[in-house]
Amino acid sequence: MTDPATSARHARESNPVPDLPLHDLAGFTHCWVDADGVRLHAVEGGRPTGPAIVLLTGFPQTWWAWRKVMPSLADRFHVIAIDLPGQGHSERPEGSYDTHTVAAHVHAAVKALGVSTYWLVAHDIGAWVAFSLALTFESQLRGVALLDAGIPGITLPEAIPTDPDRAWKTWHFAFHLVPDLPETLLAGRERDYVGWFLKVKALSPDTFEDAELDHYAAAVAVDGGLRASLAYYRDAAESARKNHEALKRQHLTVPILGISSSHGSIPDMAASISPWADDATGVVVPEAGHFIPDEQPEAVAAAVADFILDGD
Repeated sequence: MTDPATSARHARESNPVPDLPLHDLAGFTHCWVDADGVRLHAVEGGRPTGPAIVLLTGFPQTWWAWRKVMPSLADRFHVIAIDLPGQGHSERPEGSYDTHTVAAHVHAAVKALGVSTYWLVAHDIGAWVAFSLALTFESQLRGVALLDAGIPGITLPEAIPTDPDRAWKTWHFAFHLVPDLPETLLAGRERDYVGWFLKVKALSPDTFEDAELDHYAAAVAVDGGLRASLAYYRDAAESARKNHEALKRQHLTVPILGISSSHGSIPDMAASISPWADDATGVVVPEAGHFIPDEQPEAVAAAVADFILDGD
């Protein structure tokens, strides 16, 4: 058995974001892998011989967004939650954050962990990456579940609505694209900014505790996290272009599960993806806003498990 002090020292030495506190989840271990030149953080556990599930999340969160879902999947599945480049405890590289580039890093990380085929479950910007990953690495995927996300060039509207009843859900897309201004306005105010998203876009403003707000705000604030967070939006046009190019060659044939919520951003994820996918089904999680894994973790775990068991 590895000595705890040795494990802690190894984590500190491997962690490219040492100033961000590292949360532990019972039954799961932290690791960092070289994913084609970018060191990505993964949290791995569950049943090693079970079907592999890779979890991705989006702005303004980290792998910690899945902490309530992961234990419910661990008895039957090999569960891996990955921080995207620039997110959480993963490296914050310079260069492109278009979703095809990021998808290649994520797939390389999964391969580095010894997983050859897997199910992909992704929320928000994680779903952007998952869609692009499926277009490139479809033969290594068993199925893809996408949670409450408009995909660049596919279902993400080019125009921001001006109706106040809808604009509050998407106004930040344009703001994040403006050069330099977000950095000027948000530096030192990350807690307020992140807190707005988590409180307003969840159905209940009490979904997130102060400690969670602190964690996510710190992840955005530390070591280039804000720059990386904005980069996904600033490179969304390139993501859209590459999605269009890929879809000229093929539609998705891998099974797709669209997970929507009663009070989320995309009322019917399956319908929004079905023009580009041959096999798209959907579920709607009740009593949830945008942050479905945090708000209704048991329903998400059940939907994912049913999707995988039906597929197998």
